[in-house]
Amino acid sequence: MRTSKTSSRSLAARLAYGRMAARRLARGRDAWALRWQSLLAFVDLCIIAFFVLGPYLRSGPTYLIIDYAIAVWIFGELLIRALAADSPRAFLKRPLTWIDLAVLATLLFPHTLFNFAFLRAMRLWAIGESPLLRVALRKAGYGSYHEVVRAALNFMVFLFVVTSFVYTTFFYNQDGLDGFVDALYFTVATMTTTGFGDITLPGTLGKLTSVVTMIVGISLFVRLAQAVVRPNKVTFPCPQCGLQRHDLDAVHCKACGQVLNIPNDND
Repeated sequence: MRTSKTSSRSLAARLAYGRMAARRLARGRDAWALRWQSLLAFVDLCIIAFFVLGPYLRSGPTYLIIDYAIAVWIFGELLIRALAADSPRAFLKRPLTWIDLAVLATLLFPHTLFNFAFLRAMRLWAIGESPLLRVALRKAGYGSYHEVVRAALNFMVFLFVVTSFVYTTFFYNQDGLDGFVDALYFTVATMTTTGFGDITLPGTLGKLTSVVTMIVGISLFVRLAQAVVRPNKVTFPCPQCGLQRHDLDAVHCKACGQVLNIPNDND
């Protein structure tokens, strides 16, 4: 009986330690957490590079080996995020959870779900959500430009996702990188409303893709321009009224006059 209780306590202690380590890895800003977050960001970039270079690799035997190795890695990341979440409901409410599940499915069934492989580009979004970006900008002396960088990253994520979707849907059978370059060329021409017309997408799906790309692309571009030209502000909730954004040197809240104590590094 005592052995059973001791083992259950030991298991609970290990689970609690694992949850604490997972939360530190996902949300921490110390050197240990940032090293792991840097590794995760590097792996995310490698996953995207593997997707782009797929036409060169998919005919060889190493393609499936790398593919399933990435699947194991993403499954491990999902377990870590599940441990770090405050509750299973909070874990399932995160958009990145469902994105990773979809990416995992494309990796486990690469030939059946290759049309959804473009979702792997969404891994770039995880880099922007990580504390690594904010800390890196602050250490480089550009902490006040965090919102501008986030807006630029969101724009790049959308550009890459649309390019990847166009590539897998319309140009996947081309040799080498020609298909991806054509998809990128079409996406940029459409987002900027240049409309050269030398590369067009056939059918109703192609027209709808062009419409969505123009509407969302222009919106993100305007959002990026606003983030660049408007005065730099810091995100610090006012304890009295909850106003989020304030001037860099603000002492009082403009909305209610509450005295603010904004940290210099906006951590």
